[in-house]
Amino acid sequence: MKVFVLALTLAFAGTTGVLADDWELVWSDEFDNDGRPDTTVWNFERGFVRNEEDQWYQSDNAYVKDGMLVIEGRKERVKNPRYVKDSRSWQLNREYAEYTSASLNTAGKREFLYGRLEVRARIPVGGGAWPAIWTLGSRQEWPSCGEIDVMECYPIDGEQHILANVAWGRDNRFDSEWRTKTKPLDYFLAKDKDWADKFHVWRMDWDENFICLYLDGELLNRVPLTETVNGAYGNHTNPFKQPQYVLLNLALGGRNGGKIDGAAMPMKYEIDYVRVYKKK
Repeated sequence: MKVFVLALTLAFAGTTGVLADDWELVWSDEFDNDGRPDTTVWNFERGFVRNEEDQWYQSDNAYVKDGMLVIEGRKERVKNPRYVKDSRSWQLNREYAEYTSASLNTAGKREFLYGRLEVRARIPVGGGAWPAIWTLGSRQEWPSCGEIDVMECYPIDGEQHILANVAWGRDNRFDSEWRTKTKPLDYFLAKDKDWADKFHVWRMDWDENFICLYLDGELLNRVPLTETVNGAYGNHTNPFKQPQYVLLNLALGGRNGGKIDGAAMPMKYEIDYVRVYKKK
């Protein structure tokens, strides 16, 4: 398993918000080569995966074009090869998916412990869209592995919100503890009516003491690691003192995405770059 150890000397003062000399870039994907995403870096999820979401994940919906990674949500029917009539499992009892999308992650290929994660992206905010930038640990099962949602966007009480979350395990299996901060999309639209049409920089600063989550330099959530200790099921370990890997995905519908607007298809989630720095 590869933790980020490649020490490059590049830095990007204009996007990090601090002096470039304070940080060094240890890994990035700038998505400069058109075609398929780099499979030495990215894994692809397949099928119905989580949260009773409507989309079928497949690698065909992720491609690099004009310097961007594009994750595309499409209205198209795909047969579920695992279909079991009358199964109690939502992943098995759907004979078809009516939508497709993609979910990429760096598990086992690019993982990091502490540092700065920065992603510049333009997100879809139409009906049913549920884009995310997040991280998970690989040493325990969820949620004891730890989850950091650098960005999620989905409706709450019918109104689109931007979320920044941190989660870990409690005493029982699959029982999670959350520190969540939300801001309505209207908060950002009031500052810039064209906000949804533009690229924005989401950032996580993570060290031995805190996880801090930012959007365009504005602090959204700050969680002390003194609080993020697993319960009994996770053996009282702290998942955020272990490496995490990166996930990028566009979910559709499901538990949080809301009603899908078929007229908004295809939806495009565009990622300009993914960068990981370490503090000098």
